[in-house]
Amino acid sequence: MSSSGVVDRVQAKAQEVAKEDYEKAKALLSAASKSGAYLYPVRGIIYFCTHRELWKPFTSRIMPTIGLTAAVTAGMFFFTYLPQLAILVFVNGPLAVFTTTLLILNESSMIVNVISRNFFLQDALLDIFDGTLVSKNATGVVSEGRQLKSGGDPISRLGKVLKNPFKKYSPKALVRYVMYLPLNFIPVVGTIIFILVQGRTRGTSVHDRYFQLKGWSSAQQQDWLEHHKAPYTSFGVIATLLEMVPGISMFFAFTNTVGAALWAADIEQKNTDMTTGTAPNLRDSAKKAE
Repeated sequence: MSSSGVVDRVQAKAQEVAKEDYEKAKALLSAASKSGAYLYPVRGIIYFCTHRELWKPFTSRIMPTIGLTAAVTAGMFFFTYLPQLAILVFVNGPLAVFTTTLLILNESSMIVNVISRNFFLQDALLDIFDGTLVSKNATGVVSEGRQLKSGGDPISRLGKVLKNPFKKYSPKALVRYVMYLPLNFIPVVGTIIFILVQGRTRGTSVHDRYFQLKGWSSAQQQDWLEHHKAPYTSFGVIATLLEMVPGISMFFAFTNTVGAALWAADIEQKNTDMTTGTAPNLRDSAKKAE
């Protein structure tokens, strides 16, 4: 076989793969757009700001977390900005100033998330997720995981936790973060891909508490997430971008949790397309879990 023939076959195969990837990406974007999941982080901000009864878990943790965020972000910029800029300037050119800043904000956010979610915010985020569900009259599913008191505002109604709260920050997520960090060396596109990857990882964990309350097994959770990959990725990307904002990342951690709870309430009350037209095995799994 001639060399030109080999080149033609390789080019044809590359075009075929590129076309397949393009069609997959197009389908995922279409599914994400139709689901409206990317709007829930924004809805979470609005709902949180307009419902003062949900503020107590936030205000009780605000000072230590703000101090942690400020210390970590300042330290990262002071100690790592110039070294990382010196590397990125070779591949990103003038854009290195922007990409280095974005990278450090992401790194700071990761560090703050690991520390705060394991030591400061776990109980508060649990309360605000359950409290939001209660405020949306999804008391049936909340009662599967904790005692509920009568009367009062949604947060004051929350009683003893019957099921273990949110999982602590996964070491696997940290390893995955470090593994994909070199993507930032690719100008612009690499940073976008990095955020998309982080968003996908973030998205798969936003309903851990909801799945726990439903009593779904790991297999049922993976089945659901696989069938709704695009909506959860779109939610995760917006949530990741919001939590990268320096100084107020903790605020967005709470509003993203509220948004995830609003989404869960809509799923529970069948106010979303995600509860119609799902695969038969997924519906069977959900029925067994209820």
